[in-house]
Amino acid sequence: MSQPELNLSLQFADPRHRALLPRHKVIRYIRAALELPGEIAVRIVGAEEGRALNKEYRGKDYATNVLTFDYSHEPVVGADLVICAEVVEQEAKGMGIDILAHYAHMLVHGTLHAQGYDHEEDDEAACMEARETELMVGLGFADPYQRG
Repeated sequence: MSQPELNLSLQFADPRHRALLPRHKVIRYIRAALELPGEIAVRIVGAEEGRALNKEYRGKDYATNVLTFDYSHEPVVGADLVICAEVVEQEAKGMGIDILAHYAHMLVHGTLHAQGYDHEEDDEAACMEARETELMVGLGFADPYQRG
């Protein structure tokens, strides 16, 4: 089965991890989770921009790891993924995992959200986490929900 077509815009408002995230890797991680063709923008931001966006769009006054703005699910997945570099770095350090693995997880997680996956309800969360685990293992990473 061929991978879905992807039109990617990759932006680094916060350049601290630019070397970790070459375009070909970002494409690989998103395409793994993409079920239909996609037009996706990924923006890596600092804590200030991440906090402002989270406050404006979700009413939460803190920077979060990934925000997904999904505009269309089909026939083309259209979305913006905003990933906060500082939060990803802090979380990876706190969990004792490689920062690239955490970025890959956030890209997979955000791409699934862009397609309508959610984790508000327990059954939705179980389904989404199982899909994330399957994709991350397929990409060569550990299960992001297996701790210890």
